[in-house]
Amino acid sequence: MKKTILIILALATSFGLGFAFNNLIVDKKNDNAQLKRVTGIGGIFFKCKDPRKMREWYKTHLGLHTNQYGAVFEWRQGADTTKKGFTQWSPFAEKTKYFEPSTKDFMINYRVENLEALVVELKKEGVTITDTIETVDYGKFVHIMDIEGNKIELWEANDLEFEKLGVQMGSMTTK
Repeated sequence: MKKTILIILALATSFGLGFAFNNLIVDKKNDNAQLKRVTGIGGIFFKCKDPRKMREWYKTHLGLHTNQYGAVFEWRQGADTTKKGFTQWSPFAEKTKYFEPSTKDFMINYRVENLEALVVELKKEGVTITDTIETVDYGKFVHIMDIEGNKIELWEANDLEFEKLGVQMGSMTTK
């Protein structure tokens, strides 16, 4: 009887130690808990009567370094200050269809990580995805709608390529 109790005790102890060791050593991923969602503001877009005049006004009176698309703000990433990050500011013509299906006069672009995984989660949560993920050199984009009909742009940024594009255009950033 003592032998049986010792064997059971030894098995239970080894199972318990193995379970504890596994939890301490093995990195078990809970994708939903690990998934970063929004990491910052990627851009602010708004409608106006004359985007060219609006860009000029902001350049003259507020010192933005504007280009044909608006202005780009350059900053350092909090998680790694050796890396730059960028935020786009863009006035759009008031008749633009880019914000549709929203009827609002603005759209916010949020920076995200791992856009594909985030879209999967958002679909599970019933969020309206208005298009498919588009990939360009400077990142990946998709649009969603919030509960009040605001169109939101999600951007998984490739800041190195975004900066190269700005240099090719001869654009200065606003720092």
